[in-house]
Amino acid sequence: MIEITNLSKSYGSTKALRDLNLKTSSGKIFGFLGHNGAGKSTTLKTLVSIHNPTSGSVMVDGMDLMEHRLEIKQKIAYVPDTPDIFLQLSAGEYWSFLIAAYQLDPVAVQSRLEKLTSLFNMNFHIDETLSSFSHGMRQKAILIGALMVDPDIWILDEPMQGLDPQAAFDLKEMMKSHAQKGKTVIFSTHNLDTAQQLCDELAILKKGQLIYNGPVEKLLAEHGNRSLEEVYLEMAGRVDQPIMSDLNGEHRE
Repeated sequence: MIEITNLSKSYGSTKALRDLNLKTSSGKIFGFLGHNGAGKSTTLKTLVSIHNPTSGSVMVDGMDLMEHRLEIKQKIAYVPDTPDIFLQLSAGEYWSFLIAAYQLDPVAVQSRLEKLTSLFNMNFHIDETLSSFSHGMRQKAILIGALMVDPDIWILDEPMQGLDPQAAFDLKEMMKSHAQKGKTVIFSTHNLDTAQQLCDELAILKKGQLIYNGPVEKLLAEHGNRSLEEVYLEMAGRVDQPIMSDLNGEHRE
């Protein structure tokens, strides 16, 4: 379980997150929704220790993130919001780097790596550099690295961006399977149909503030079982509109 308490993050005078409080449970697919700049990536990058919070805390399986970074990193596979990383490495070198970082047995992980490269049609590109790949192929290479490691928690920031329909479908099936094993999938997306299809629970952010956290079914039921797209756009509004109310109907600036 991941528990976020009063989490805030500022970049100079810009407040990217404002007192975020939420919990995610094992065995669930948890989605983050929000317009660009809402705080989704900031939250995910804080969970994987890329960013330090300005204030607040993150607990993972009872361990404080600030005190147990290495132990918690071993529990997490992360796909960033852009695949433009380690471009000087070949795909095979990148995967070998992750195997070493997670202290995995290369022989034990080989079968899973071969299945993933075949599934994502990357088995003939292992020796090519990431810099030579298209955006979609880079995304597949980064995904394969994360899925190959296969720890308890997957944190995926816009993971389907750039994927072809078959690859996106296969990834969604793997996300479902991971959660069904009692593990955790956390991902952000702008595709509201995908969120409605996959997510057990949602967090909706606007301007760094949480405006909904809970089950998808509950959210839709409270809004006459309309589509998630309609409900989300009604709640989040345009980015330049003020936040009108929280879940209790109280005015918030």
